[in-house]
Amino acid sequence: MSLNKIGNFIGFDESFDEAKLVIFGAPFDGTTSFRPGTRFGPNVMRLESDGIETYSPYLEKDLEDYKLHDAGDLDFPFGNRDEILKVIENYTRTLINHKKIPFMIGGEHLVSYPAVKAVFDKYKDLKIIHLDAHADLRQDYLGEKLSHATVMRRIWDLVGDNKIYQFGIRSGEREEFNWAKEHVYMQKFNIDGVEDLISSIGENPVYITIDLDVLDPSIFPGTGTPEAGGVTFKELLKAIQVFEGLNIVGADIVELSPHYDQTGVSTAVACKVLRELVLAIL
Repeated sequence: MSLNKIGNFIGFDESFDEAKLVIFGAPFDGTTSFRPGTRFGPNVMRLESDGIETYSPYLEKDLEDYKLHDAGDLDFPFGNRDEILKVIENYTRTLINHKKIPFMIGGEHLVSYPAVKAVFDKYKDLKIIHLDAHADLRQDYLGEKLSHATVMRRIWDLVGDNKIYQFGIRSGEREEFNWAKEHVYMQKFNIDGVEDLISSIGENPVYITIDLDVLDPSIFPGTGTPEAGGVTFKELLKAIQVFEGLNIVGADIVELSPHYDQTGVSTAVACKVLRELVLAIL
């Protein structure tokens, strides 16, 4: 499988064979409903990652103490959504078959669906933790069932009821919120109660997907669909510290559109979220 890479994310210098966790980019934004640009997220994060340290004073861990590999960006057939989703699914499955923890950098949120599908094939008792401004629970968006606005509904099609835990949700259609009451756990507006996940999820395998627009746009303006009323970085960091106690078998961060924030702050925040989440997994 062909991958493209310009440099490594800081601290991800181990060979593929030796690595325990592998990051890879999914530079796709073909179903973006508002402002495109997430396809540029993975490579910009690599370039800007030199602006952070490998050491986390929050978790007291260092990326350099672990075997980590940056595989680069997946090479996509331009304009072919369905084939692109297959490429993501197949590469994620390759990582799992090689006993690696897959960590994907989006890209728009639809890229999470094929990654989760591959992980779910391995772990049938998989739980999903979803941090986002948007519910993403529509049955379809403008007639399309595969969209960044429907991604969590498609993931529900895989895992079923009471397997998805959503936090920070503050945007969606009325029908999404009503449907959620019967089928998923949803914490609206904030991430209160995230610490309860440890007891409710236990040792079950977990996939974490963080749409970075869960953060307030005053902190993270570099995204395609900003929503006022989001969480702070410190609140997100608190959740990530809770995740350290879970059995995480796959993860992604999505929806950085770097060119909407010419200060570079959004990219710097995204890099730090990646570092903290990776260290929480290990």
